[in-house]
Amino acid sequence: MSNITTLSAETRKRTGSGVLKQMRREGWIPSVVYGTAGENQNIKINKKAFSDLIKASASTSLLVTLDVEGKEQLAFIQDMQINALSREIVHADFLAVDDKTIITADLPLVLVGEPKGVKLGGQLEQMVHSLKVKCFPQDLTAVIQADVSDLDVSESYPIGSIDFPKGVTPVLNDKVVVALVAKTRAAKSAGA
Repeated sequence: MSNITTLSAETRKRTGSGVLKQMRREGWIPSVVYGTAGENQNIKINKKAFSDLIKASASTSLLVTLDVEGKEQLAFIQDMQINALSREIVHADFLAVDDKTIITADLPLVLVGEPKGVKLGGQLEQMVHSLKVKCFPQDLTAVIQADVSDLDVSESYPIGSIDFPKGVTPVLNDKVVVALVAKTRAAKSAGA
């Protein structure tokens, strides 16, 4: 499981666009926690603390502990709304989770190793940069790694070849190609 940061939050009873704009000017991000039992809770979180957490993470698919006025709840960042001009986060949705909740996360795919095909003059091309996966909160990782060391010229690397961490399963079909080593002119002239 990845590190879980605790975010302080306060309940918010006020709603309406004018009130939410005022909240944002005061340094808060209006948010909602969707409960596992169907109960939703309107909260506000500190803009700087949340923005710093997102900037420091490889993915926005994160687990956090929300401390809502002394009551702690494990939550998954389900969605964020970003202002198109300022690129600031203006709203966040959280899903209250426990160890039996299956979550769907979008994790970065990192290729590791130098393919033997690249050593022969081929060029590694990454077709997929993030993968949607399903897992329990305790199995969530920060990134998915794919070892492409054995990849030769003109060979592809499908999702089915990735050694996923225990408890993590991909949403996409196993045959979807995530990387390949393309034959370059240099590789063709070398006879590879």
